[in-house]
Parts: sequence; C-alpha cells; structure tokens
Amino acid sequence: MTSRSDRTATPSAEDRLRAYLASCREIATLCTQNGWVDNDTLAVEVLDAAADEVLAAVTFEEVIMEGAGCIAGRVPCYGRVRARLGAGGEVRGVEVL
Repeated sequence: MTSRSDRTATPSAEDRLRAYLASCREIATLCTQNGWVDNDTLAVEVLDAAADEVLAAVTFEEVIMEGAGCIAGRVPCYGRVRARLGAGGEVRGVEVL
C-alpha cells in the first residue's frame, strides 16, 4: 500500500532536469545528423550538485529522417549540461557544455 507521502514526494533533481530538457531546445545542439532528440530515450545523471546549479551527463538517441518522412535510423548522443536552479530547486536554464 502506498502512503500519502509517497504519492506527493518531491521530484529529484534528475527528474526535474529531465522534464526541463524534454521540453527545451538547448540539447538539440548535441545532435550530429540534423535529427531530433527522442525524449523517450532521454536519460540524465547528476554528476555534481550545488544549491544553485547542477552538472549532469545527458544521453539520448537522435532520430534521423529520410526525405519521405520515414525514420532512417537512430544515433546515440551524449554530452554534459549545467543547469541553473531557482530557490525552490526548479530549473531556470541550461547551458550545454
């Protein structure tokens, strides 16, 4: 049985950063084939955290399209980002390193 406190748990820094990255354009600079980020494969690992910023490793698959609109392939992509955090721990912005 799940307690009420388990259902209202505060998201972790990784969860918050992943949610932010899934809706921003900054990590598209890590794509190498002019494709787009597959958010279903987006993974974040916090490497270092401070009160006002987080350093994280990011991995995802880049989706490559053919001219006819079919998926031609997927390319693994990775990089590091530095996220600025607000007072409540929310992500305020991201810099791709």
